[in-house]
Amino acid sequence: MINRRQAALDLFDELGDAVPVFGGVAHLSETQAAVGQRLRGLLGLADLTQLAWTNEWQAWRAWRAAVEASGVLVFQFTKVELEEVRGLSLLDTPMPVVGINSKERVPEAKAFTLLHEVVHLMLAAGHEELPANQEKRTGAQWMDIERFAESAASHALLPEALLQSYAAPLLGNSGQWTLQEVRRLARRFWITPLAMATRLRESGLMTWARYNAWRDEWQDYVATLPKRSGGFATPAEKTFNRYGRPFVQLVLEAMAINRITSVDAACYLDLKFQHFDQLKNIVNGPSSAGALNG
Repeated sequence: MINRRQAALDLFDELGDAVPVFGGVAHLSETQAAVGQRLRGLLGLADLTQLAWTNEWQAWRAWRAAVEASGVLVFQFTKVELEEVRGLSLLDTPMPVVGINSKERVPEAKAFTLLHEVVHLMLAAGHEELPANQEKRTGAQWMDIERFAESAASHALLPEALLQSYAAPLLGNSGQWTLQEVRRLARRFWITPLAMATRLRESGLMTWARYNAWRDEWQDYVATLPKRSGGFATPAEKTFNRYGRPFVQLVLEAMAINRITSVDAACYLDLKFQHFDQLKNIVNGPSSAGALNG
């Protein structure tokens, strides 16, 4: 991903285009709700837009596109187990990077990880965080940063006012939310049920006791679910999913005006040239569900 980011910067230079600048900044002295609200504003996703999504993959595509439009490269990586890492961020500027583990099959979880990592980018821009090999914080201190990023990401995914408007009218059981009630509410906004339960607890709509019991119930329920399959994707679709629209467009544009050769483009994208026509169709045409469901 480091090499891919540098390739993107080189291609911007070759094309004579300005490199997008990510403008998000956050400080640990702020509330997580304030940081989440600022991130949501930066991404420009309106409440009505979110409520109009019809499935979880549409939600994931929209969050990813909004982050990419803000000046962040979003890549997906393979061959690393989820137990090791779900996401990471490269704090270099311009064009910082967020990486998402492609083994994550739940699109709502991908979106949460994406915004979580963007919060880390905002903290780095506010001089609150350094690359991991330069950090001097203890493990416990680092966990405080992680909890801050998790909470801020949850507020970006679901603002307080929007949550209250939908959840408060349902609160007829004094915070004793059932597993199915939380699942239905989470589906309304296309976030994970666990993220929804956390937001309900943080907003005072679910008691700590019920939250802890609910988490146990949720973990027991998840253990009964079959593993999601990855489905089938063509080589062009895999490339688009892994590298993202901005990077793919840069490579195709540079090739189109003879700034790089087709051999160079194939190397940049790790894709045989015979699949380039389909890749161009994915980039230029209406995005199919299959092309981005990953």
